Order: sequence, then structure tokens, then C-alpha cells
Amino acid sequence: MRIADKMNYEQVKTNLSKNRAEMSQLQNQAATQKRVTKPSDDPVAAARVLASRVELSGTKQYLKNLDFARSFLDFTDQTLSELTDQLVRAKELALSQANDASANEVSRDVVATEIEQIYDHLVQIGNRQHGDRYVFGGFKTTHSPFNLKGEYTGDNGEMMVHIDKGSFLAMNIPGSKVFLGQGLSKDGISHATVQQARTIEEFQDQRRQAEASQSNSTLEPGGPSGPQGETAAPALRGPASINANTGTHVRASGSGSLGGTGSPQPTGGATSASPSPEEQGANLFRIVGRLATGLRANDKGTVQDTLDLLDAAISQVVMARSQVGSRVMTLNSAMETLQKSKVESQVAASQMEDADVFEVISDMNKTEATLQATLATSGKLIEKSLLDFVR
Repeated sequence: MRIADKMNYEQVKTNLSKNRAEMSQLQNQAATQKRVTKPSDDPVAAARVLASRVELSGTKQYLKNLDFARSFLDFTDQTLSELTDQLVRAKELALSQANDASANEVSRDVVATEIEQIYDHLVQIGNRQHGDRYVFGGFKTTHSPFNLKGEYTGDNGEMMVHIDKGSFLAMNIPGSKVFLGQGLSKDGISHATVQQARTIEEFQDQRRQAEASQSNSTLEPGGPSGPQGETAAPALRGPASINANTGTHVRASGSGSLGGTGSPQPTGGATSASPSPEEQGANLFRIVGRLATGLRANDKGTVQDTLDLLDAAISQVVMARSQVGSRVMTLNSAMETLQKSKVESQVAASQMEDADVFEVISDMNKTEATLQATLATSGKLIEKSLLDFVR
């Protein structure tokens, strides 16, 4: 076969183009430290790298959710700890006035002032905010859940945080459970949970169920009043008080009132609404209000009766703190799992995407030597010029 000069030129051009393209690719890998920079480099590896990046992005968002939820729960735990301290202090004062022989009408009247301050502090604790959200308002986090009379205006919703694929965890405890004891089981262990709807259909179903439950409660004799079957804490009438567990209206002799801002004031014709079947816990505001009323009225029997109720209230708050603690433990475990998953995703993506620097440098040296040899050989192959043919 005759080898024409044009064939030599085409062969030289093809070889040089191939060597320079390989050299350019190796230089790009050395500069970016990446073996795969576009899908055409390795389609299978590129698809897996993109999937790993999507997984890693989702993991980072889950970790952000967990950080926010843990911060919210830690603040809730601190608030409940302060609430426990206030109830313990109220019990100490009640013990001193119920069992101390030196206690008299004057000392009980002085202690009643501090109990009223504790009542006001309970309302302030119930209206605590984390950032711009009220901690104990349920789903209603934009306005204060408790008014100055201790009436609850929030709902029983628990905000569910997405902590993993298909896994949710409540990051709040409604104030109706902590302060009013609503939804507490008869054994005093667990609360009923209202989960946040994940779809529009679930939300509409919850709305219909809530409206049906509210209408049924309104039709029942002596049923609870207020939205979603919530029972508002009735105002104390003089020394009268409300039994925290049964809601029974109790009258004490003498006169008395709760002073201070946000404390129940004497009103006429106050009646108590019967609690719903789910209300098995202690109403903290009623208990503290009853204690203050008994102290103002110098009623030693009423003060003694509140001791057991204060124990029940403290146990209720401690149980709420235990629920918060268990959720924090779940969050910590989920965070450890997500951190491991994050590292594994990064390792998998690195193995498929990153370039071996030593291998790249070695290949660059080899390709450069090949390119130099190609240039030298090509120069000898096509060393003739046009002048050689003119002669």
C-alpha cells in the first residue's frame, strides 16, 4: 500500500491531538483533585456521586432540625426545673404553716403574700418564649398560652420535628398537660398525644374530629367548656377554692383574696365546670390558689389538704421533665446516627469522585514523555517542506 504524505500528516495530527487531550485531562485532575468532573468522565460514578450528595444534603438538614429541637427541649427542661423549684418552695411554706405550732394568723397572712407571688411566677413560666415561640402553647406559638387568671388559651398540639426519613419527634409539651393535667392517664404515667398532620388530608381529618369532639362535649350535661374541651380555671370567690383533682368547689370560713398582678380576685357567682374524663392530673394554678386562699383565711385544714395536692403537682411536673429527657436522649442517638451516615456518604463520594494524586502525577510524567517522543518522531517524519518539492 502506498503511504502518501497526507496520511503521514493525518497520523501525526491524530497522535498529537490524542496526547494533548490526555495531558489536558490529567492536568485538570491535578488542579481540581477530582477524577470525575462531568458525567461523561464516568457516568456510573457520576450518578452515584450525585445520589450521595443529595443524601448528604438531606442529612445536614436533619442535623439542623435536631439542633433546633434539642435547643427547644433544653429550654423546656430548664423552665420545668424552675417550675419544680417554685412548687417545692410552695410546699415548704405550706408545711411551715400547717405543722409549726408557732404559726398564727399574721404569719399565714405574710406567707400568703409569697404564695401569691409564686402564683404570678407560675403564669410567667407558662408564658415563656424560646426565640419568638411560646414554649407551652401547643400549635399556637404566636400568643401567650396563659392569661392572668391562669386560663389556658393554647391547644394540645405537639410540634413534630422530622429527624429522619419517616421519623418524627415532638419537641414541645403543651401547657395544658404540664400546668392543668389534661390528658393524663388514670395511672398518672402518660399523656395523650396530638400529632401534627403531615398532609392536607390528615389536617382536615383532625379538624373534623376536633369539631365533632367539641360539639359532643358541649351537648353533654356538665361537659367542659371552651375550645377543644378545655376547662377554664374558675376565679376564686373569697376564700373559696377548687379541688385540683375533682374540681369540687370548697368554701372556707372567713374572708380572703389573692392579691398581686395576675392573681385571682374575688368575684361573685363563680362556679366550677366539671372536668373532662381525660383530666386526671393536677391543676397547678388551682392548687396554689387554694393554698393562698387558705392562708389568707387562716384555715389550717385547707393548708394541710394542699400538701398532698402539691405532691401530685410536683410529680406531674417531674413526669413532664422525664418525657423531655427521654426525647433529648432520642435526639442525641439520632444525631450520632446521622453523623455516622454523613461521614459514610462523604467517604463513598470521595472514593468515586476524588483523584489519586500520586497516580495522576505519575500519569502526567508518562504522558509528557510520550508527547515529547511523539513530537520528535513526527518532526523527522514530516521534515520535508514545500521547497523540497519545488527543486
